[in-house]
Amino acid sequence: MPAEQWSTGAGQGALLARPGAADAAVGSEEGPQLLSGWGRTSPTVAEVLRPRTREEAAEAVATAGPRGVIARGLGRSYGDPAQNAGGRVLDLTGLNRILSVDLETGLVTAEGGVSLHALMRALVPFGYFVPVTPGTRYVTVGGAIGSDIHGKNHHADGSFAQHVTSLDLLLADGSVRTVTPESDPELFWATAGGMGLTGIVLSATIRMVPIETSRLAVDTFKLPNLDALMEKLAGTDADYRYTVAWMDCLAKGPKLGRALLDCGNFATLDQLPAKHRGEPLAFSAKPMASTPDLFPSGLLNRRTIAIANEVWYRKTPATHHHLATIGGFFHPLDGIRDWNRVYGKAGFVQYQFVVPFSADVTFRRMVERISRVQAPSFVSVLKRFGKGSPGYLSFPAEGWTLALDFPTGTPGLDRLLNWLDEQVLSEGGRVYLAKDARLAPANLPAMYARLDDFREVRAKVDPHGVFVSDQSRRLAL
Repeated sequence: MPAEQWSTGAGQGALLARPGAADAAVGSEEGPQLLSGWGRTSPTVAEVLRPRTREEAAEAVATAGPRGVIARGLGRSYGDPAQNAGGRVLDLTGLNRILSVDLETGLVTAEGGVSLHALMRALVPFGYFVPVTPGTRYVTVGGAIGSDIHGKNHHADGSFAQHVTSLDLLLADGSVRTVTPESDPELFWATAGGMGLTGIVLSATIRMVPIETSRLAVDTFKLPNLDALMEKLAGTDADYRYTVAWMDCLAKGPKLGRALLDCGNFATLDQLPAKHRGEPLAFSAKPMASTPDLFPSGLLNRRTIAIANEVWYRKTPATHHHLATIGGFFHPLDGIRDWNRVYGKAGFVQYQFVVPFSADVTFRRMVERISRVQAPSFVSVLKRFGKGSPGYLSFPAEGWTLALDFPTGTPGLDRLLNWLDEQVLSEGGRVYLAKDARLAPANLPAMYARLDDFREVRAKVDPHGVFVSDQSRRLAL
C-alpha cells in the first residue's frame, strides 16, 4: 500500500472527524465542577478549563495557582488521579485532532485528547487497529500513556507506551519537549504510567497494528473451576494474541473460580463468511442505550450478582468457535453508555492487582477468601501479563492479574481489601494506580521499586509541584 499522509486540513472529515458525544468527558462547560473517577467515589470540586490549542493549555498551566493543575481525559480512571480538589483540571478532550497518518508504516500522530474510539473509527477501515486497548475504547491518547494501559494482549505486545515512538510534553515551565525512548529515556519512562505528574501529553506518535479484517476469530472455553482456568489460560499464550477470562468469584467448593475464557486473533479474510467479505474492515461501535442515573445504591449486591453469574455461566455453551466484532470482544460494556450508574450514587471500587506466576498458591488463597466472605464483584477479569515495560510506575509485571468491581456498600470491604494488599505485598506484586482509590501510601514503595527514580525525574522537570492530583497528594507521589 503506498504511503499516504493526512493532516487536519479541510476535506479530511471522514478520517479526522472530531469526537462525538460519547467522547465527551467533563463536557464543554468551564468553571467549578464536581469531579469523580469512573467508580464515582470521593468526588471533589476543581476549576475546569478546556483548552483547544497548545497555547491555551500552556496558559492554563502557567496560571494554575497554588493548588496546581492536572490533566483529565474521558474520566475512565476509576479513582482520583484526574481530580484536583481546590485546584485546576484541564479537560483535554478539546485537543482532539488526528494530525497525520502514514498508511505504509502504520504511524499515526494524534493530539492527547483523541480517544482510542476515534482512532479506531478513523483507522480500522484502512486496515489498522490500536496496539493496545483496555476494556473501554473511551480512553484518550494522553490517558493511555499516563496510565500505560494494558489489554488482553499484554503477554504478546506489552503495554501502550511500548508502541509510542515519540510524544510532545508540556512541562511545568511552559516549554514543550519532544520526548522519545531514545532521546530522553528517563523522562519518557517516568511519563509512561506517571499519572500525568511529569507534564501534559499534547500529542504522540503511535505505531498501529495492521489487520486484515475487523472481526476476531474467538474460541470460548467454559471451565469448571480455578485450577482448570489457570491451566488452560497458561497454555494459550503461544496460540492467541488476545486472551481474557471472566471469573465467578462468588462460586464455592468444587466450582471455585469457574470461568469463561475468550481467546482470539483478528480473523483473516478467508475466515469471514461470504456476507462479510464485501466490507471486511467495517467498524461500527455505538452505545446501544444510555443508563439513567436513577439506580439505588445497593442494587448490585451478593444476591443479585450471584444470580447474574449463574445465568451468564449456564447460558454460555461449552467450548465453541465464533466470530466477534471489535466492540463485542474488546469493549462489551461500552455498549451501555454510563454503565457505572448501575451501582448508584455510592459507586464502586475497582481493585486490580498482579502477582508473579510463582505465587499461584497465594493467588488461589485470595480467590478463596473473596468467595468465602461472598464479596460480590460484577466484573471479575483474569489475564496473564508478559514482561513489564521500563515505565517507572507502569503497572504490568509478569504474572497473574485480576480486576474486581466491588460495590462500596459491601460489608467488610475495607478489611478484605487491606488483607488483599497484604497478600500482594507478600509476593512482590502491586495494584494498578489508574484504578486505585484507597491504597495506603506506606505500601507504595514496596509495590513500585522505581518510585524514587520517578520522584527524582519529577523533581527535575517540575520542582515546584505544578502538576498535582488528589491521588498524588494521597499517596505522596
